[in-house]
Amino acid sequence: MNAEAGAKHPAGPGLAERAAGGSRRARAITAVLIVLLVADLFPLLVMLSLSVRAGGGSLGSIADLIPRSVSAANYAEILAKGPFARYFLNSTLVVTLVVAGNIVFASMAAYAVARTSRRPAAVMLFLVVSTMMVPKHIMMIPLFSLLLDMNLIDTYYALVLPFIVDAFNVFFIYQFLRSVPREIEEAAAIDGAGMWKTFTRVVFPTLKPALVVTSVNTFLINWNSFLLPFVLTNSDRVRTLPVGLAIFAQGEHSVDWGLLMAGSTLAAIPTVAAFAFFQRHIVRGITEGAVRG
Repeated sequence: MNAEAGAKHPAGPGLAERAAGGSRRARAITAVLIVLLVADLFPLLVMLSLSVRAGGGSLGSIADLIPRSVSAANYAEILAKGPFARYFLNSTLVVTLVVAGNIVFASMAAYAVARTSRRPAAVMLFLVVSTMMVPKHIMMIPLFSLLLDMNLIDTYYALVLPFIVDAFNVFFIYQFLRSVPREIEEAAAIDGAGMWKTFTRVVFPTLKPALVVTSVNTFLINWNSFLLPFVLTNSDRVRTLPVGLAIFAQGEHSVDWGLLMAGSTLAAIPTVAAFAFFQRHIVRGITEGAVRG
């Protein structure tokens, strides 16, 4: 017994030290994640604090994050006075059309690239990826000139057509499509299905994880887009939420931060809800695409 205990004893401290080291690393990682979480949540805390602060004003110190008196006057004012509902409706309409367009057209483009012979597919994929390397701001003036010549400035078409297919979405779905076995398409062809029926009935349903990621990513980008909608619109009739809030909260001599933060809080609710609702699908789609690709 003593010999066996002596043989086992040297391994004991080693296991204990490894366990202690793992515990220290876990605590260090947890501490770093908490710091990053606080840094990410701090702007949201500032936004909420300013939106419910009675009498408006700004934050002078960290202690001012907790308002002395809470009021919903800013929310009531922005909902009652300004065309907030119109801005919200415009953003909802534009984002819905852009997301639907990317689901349909990006998946079709990705399928065409994925099922084309190798050399033409490589050329098409290079062209798609190369457009991602060009900053969108460089294309702003040519885009504005084109839409102006087509009499589409200050219309919903100007807010939808330039964004209805995104190169990143094409590339992302293409990567996912590479893992879809061609045997199921060959079986559909044997059953008499043409290319369109094969795509809509066989291939498209398998893209659900990738399409969820594409939809949420497109929704977040276009819902929060400011610069291009600001350039391409002139009236409240078609202005989206970020542009409308920026103009509505701009006073004669200063910015009404209480109104702006109240509107921003209301505008953030759909994005937070979308991410919270689809979080599991987003993780699944990204991990499946990474493993399969």
